[in-house]
Amino acid sequence: MPPGIGIIDTMLDLPFDDLKRVYEFLAPQLRDRDSREEFDFPVEYMFKDVPKAAQGIDDPVAHTLALMDHYGIERALIGAGGETQTRALTAHPDRFLASIGVDPNDGMRAVEQIVRAHETMDLRAVVGFPAGCNPQVPINDKRWYPVYAKCCELRIPIFMCVGVPGPRVPMACQKVELLDEVCWFFPELTIVMRHGAEPWEELAVKLMLKWPNLYYSTSAFAPKYYPQAIIDYANTRGADKVMYAGYFPMGLTLERIFSELPNVPLKDEVWPKFLHGNAARVLGL
Repeated sequence: MPPGIGIIDTMLDLPFDDLKRVYEFLAPQLRDRDSREEFDFPVEYMFKDVPKAAQGIDDPVAHTLALMDHYGIERALIGAGGETQTRALTAHPDRFLASIGVDPNDGMRAVEQIVRAHETMDLRAVVGFPAGCNPQVPINDKRWYPVYAKCCELRIPIFMCVGVPGPRVPMACQKVELLDEVCWFFPELTIVMRHGAEPWEELAVKLMLKWPNLYYSTSAFAPKYYPQAIIDYANTRGADKVMYAGYFPMGLTLERIFSELPNVPLKDEVWPKFLHGNAARVLGL
């Protein structure tokens, strides 16, 4: 991992005061006792050291900027809408990039939300979480189509959660195969896979080979667990398709990510694209 690359993190956020409240949108779908009563973070069972110590920081923006500076993160894509996020995006537009999550069950309200964010902030991405919608909405469901169409019109990528979801909710709506139809119908739409695509990571590679508008980000995975199929693809025909994403402060500390990242066996010429170039192109920077 060469030094001096201005890293673009395509999944980062600011420390949360109340982690449980952040994920309360999932509550209607959670049925097991641990998820409903014990977990503050709905995928706690998957991570050894959820960075809860980040909660209660006096100034989350300053704290996050200091961490970014320490680890060489030049810019970060964060969720917009919260008071702290708004302050970060307004005060530091050179460091933070705005994204918004939408639920296509809201119909035209979801489209209006995208338009409003595009008009009032420098919106760089829309985020989709099919398994987190209530009710769930499969990736290729017609309810997503107005969202996809608006992203095409505004030339904004959509970062889509794919693969078995971490929260204990059904997975069928996030099967990687569902991307095939969307990539075919919307060749103008840039889609970035989030959260691993497992256990269909080899299919994810096959679809990226097939569709020029489909990409992959490494969000929610500690570097030592990056799927081998993705590493092999990045080192060969996929050097322009795979981009770095972290998972702070949700499930991983930046300390853990950056202690493991240098051990990822990427070729020297792939690192600048993985850490910066691909995200810069996709996000229109």
